[in-house]
Amino acid sequence: MKRIISAGVAAAALFGFLGQASAADMAARPMPTKAPPYVQQYYNWTGGYVGINGGGGWGSNDTSGGFVGGTLGYNWQAGSTVFGLETDIAWSGIDGTTNLGVLPITSGSDWFGTVRGRIGYAWDRALLFASGGLAYGNVHANSPIASFDTTNAGWALGGGVEFALQGPWTAKVEYLHIDLGDTGNILGQNVNFDADLVRAGLNYRF
Repeated sequence: MKRIISAGVAAAALFGFLGQASAADMAARPMPTKAPPYVQQYYNWTGGYVGINGGGGWGSNDTSGGFVGGTLGYNWQAGSTVFGLETDIAWSGIDGTTNLGVLPITSGSDWFGTVRGRIGYAWDRALLFASGGLAYGNVHANSPIASFDTTNAGWALGGGVEFALQGPWTAKVEYLHIDLGDTGNILGQNVNFDADLVRAGLNYRF
C-alpha cells in the first residue's frame, strides 16, 4: 500500500514538473504577429526639371520644318492632380514660299518660345496634361524687292503625355499650336505666323 501511495506521489510530482516546463516553454515562444499591410509607393511629380525637346511643325503660308530647343519647368502635385509652369525656347527652321503674282515671298520663324501653365492627371508614373499660355518669336518675310524681320507675341495651346523613366528622367510627347498673329505687310500682303507643332522631350528632374 505504501508503495502504491509513493508511486502516485511520484507520478503527480512528475506530471506537475512536466506541466510547469510546458507552460514555461509556451511562455518563451514569441506570439505570431500580423505583417504590416503593404502600402504602394506612387510616383511624386512635384519638383523642378530641365530638358531638351525637338520635333516638326507646319502652318500658314505653306510653312513647314523642324525645330529643337530647351525646357525649364516646375510641377506641384495634389492627389492625382498635377499643376505646373513651363517655359521653353527653340531654334526653328519652319518656313515656306508662296507666290504673289510672279514674285516669290518666303516667310517663317527663326526662333520661338512659350510660357505656359500646365494641368494634368497622374496615373502613378504616367501624366496626361493640357497646357496653354503665351507664345512669342521671330517672324520674317522676304521677297526680291522687300523684306522685314520682327518679333511678335501671341498664344499657345496644346497637351500631351509624359512618362517617368528610371531615376530622375522623364520623357514626353506633346502637341502644341502657336499663333503669333499678323506681324507685318509685304507688297500689300499681310504676313502672319501660326504653326501646329509635334515634339518629343526628355527632362531631368531635380
